[in-house]
Amino acid sequence: MSGVSTAAASQDACYISLLGLAEYFRTSQPPNIKKCIQCLQALFTFQPPSKVEARTHLQMGQILMAYTCNIDLARQHLERAWSISEQLMNFDDVKFDTASLLAQLHLQMEQHSQAKAMLRRAVELSQNNVYWHCKLLLQLSQIHASDREYSLASDLLAVGAESAEEAGATYLKVLFLLSRAMILMIERKTNDVLALLNSAGQIIDNNIPNPHQKEYLKVFFLVLQVCYYLALGQVKTVKPSLKQLQMSIQTIMAPNWPSDDSIFGGNQLEMFVWLPKEQLYVLVYLVTVSHSMMAGYMDKAQKYTEKALTQIEKLKLQEDKSILSVFKVILLEHIVMCRMVMGNRELAIREIAAARDVCQAAPQHSLLKRHSAQLHCLLGLYSMSTSFFEHAERQFLVCVNETSERDLKLFANLNLAIIYLRTKRDADLKQILDAVSTENTHTYSSQALMGGFYYVQGLHAFHKNSFHEAKRFLRETLKMANAEDLNRLTSCSLVLLSHVFLSIGNSKESMNMVTPAMQLASKIPDIHVQLWGSAILKDLHRMSKDAQHEKEAYANHVKYSENLIADQRKCAQSAHHELINWFQGDPPLTSGAALSLPLPAATAEASTSLATQYGQFY
Repeated sequence: MSGVSTAAASQDACYISLLGLAEYFRTSQPPNIKKCIQCLQALFTFQPPSKVEARTHLQMGQILMAYTCNIDLARQHLERAWSISEQLMNFDDVKFDTASLLAQLHLQMEQHSQAKAMLRRAVELSQNNVYWHCKLLLQLSQIHASDREYSLASDLLAVGAESAEEAGATYLKVLFLLSRAMILMIERKTNDVLALLNSAGQIIDNNIPNPHQKEYLKVFFLVLQVCYYLALGQVKTVKPSLKQLQMSIQTIMAPNWPSDDSIFGGNQLEMFVWLPKEQLYVLVYLVTVSHSMMAGYMDKAQKYTEKALTQIEKLKLQEDKSILSVFKVILLEHIVMCRMVMGNRELAIREIAAARDVCQAAPQHSLLKRHSAQLHCLLGLYSMSTSFFEHAERQFLVCVNETSERDLKLFANLNLAIIYLRTKRDADLKQILDAVSTENTHTYSSQALMGGFYYVQGLHAFHKNSFHEAKRFLRETLKMANAEDLNRLTSCSLVLLSHVFLSIGNSKESMNMVTPAMQLASKIPDIHVQLWGSAILKDLHRMSKDAQHEKEAYANHVKYSENLIADQRKCAQSAHHELINWFQGDPPLTSGAALSLPLPAATAEASTSLATQYGQFY
């Protein structure tokens, strides 16, 4: 009997020694992964007990995934660990860690259905372990959400909220509620989002005793609230929530604020964090940029974008998390639109190329798949602003065909409508306006996009010389724009209304419209409205025989025209201008010598003609 005990003790000593050696090699500087793996492999020669064998296979899988490219061998070890541990009792950490890693590995191999099946089985087995049950539910719902299976993701998050409530884990329950609200927001289930946010907000206010956890939840809640209002185009309504969010993030980023580990490390059911505070900081910048752009404060949007991008680069130096690339692409998408409003199109195409580079650098081109439609839309806007209308049309059509997001589709269609107006394609214009009207008039609730729809209809009526109809649509646009401080929509509507009144000989009303339009355009600043408004002012002053003011308006018009023509030349010489020819597959690389491309035939005309300056609806 003593011989058996001695042998067992000796074998245990071997396990411990080999594990210690493996860890020594793994943590050496630099790590010696080959020897680490050899030590772990040697353990199997002793025919260890099931639990030791399963744990060692898990460790092998972890190391192979973290330090090598040998995915097949990692999968073999993890599958062996799972087959051993699946039926073992009181072995949850190894069992569910294995399932979680196997799912990650399946995702790397783009085997999404296998990843989901693996996690569903693990969720089923983990019902008596709240921590793992909730962790696996979150992981599975994330995969469904990434695959745009939002209803399935939402259902899983509802199960998580119930599980957390049964376990008395209030903090975790709120995380599930807010995560579900985020999914419902993507689905545009507006009323359900509001109900969930109200429910979560009350719990945060009244039932979270830990002040630090409460502040984190408040930031998550406020980010969603701000995004909810912005999705509805409610730029004015959102201001108090945005201000509160900015104050909360300053609190969390203060030097005396405790580390995330000390806040969330005490209780296993409180070890869940939506985003670490450094990433939350970038996210608050991002929603602030989005608000500034929608409100028509381009300078502010640029300033906050630069700060956010600097912060992202700092964080990337510490650890290059994939979410940082997501933030960077979204920021670049916003800043591109700001540049085009301000007439800096050469900068815009450079930044579209930068967004392309970030997308292409992501593993399995996952970012490119999610942002391809947005890149085509931006290229459509750029092509349109540089008068390459055929390219613009094709880019918008690709965007419409690629995206399933209703607001992006509407946005692209509104710009297509303006192209058809400019190029006098009445049948195409009627078809697209009818389609937009049918799809969106009664169901779409964004103030900004619906205001844009009325603006395009007003523009259409103006082109048909239906001035009474144009005034009716534009007054509707102004009502929506003024209600929510949508400054760019207001300035575009005012300048078009001014042109309507000029066309019917009402110079007094025309002046009443163009003056505030120019003031707003200067504040934004929007060079296209300034160009258009200065031409109207020149005509109005000529009609009133005010030679001095006519001269000033003409000088301003020439200045804006020359700025746009100079920028147009830079665009045509940019290597990145070639991106307007990308319509399918992966975008081409364009970092090379500058090209010398011809300007489109319409450019010289476009710079001085009012007809071509009605402006994209951004």
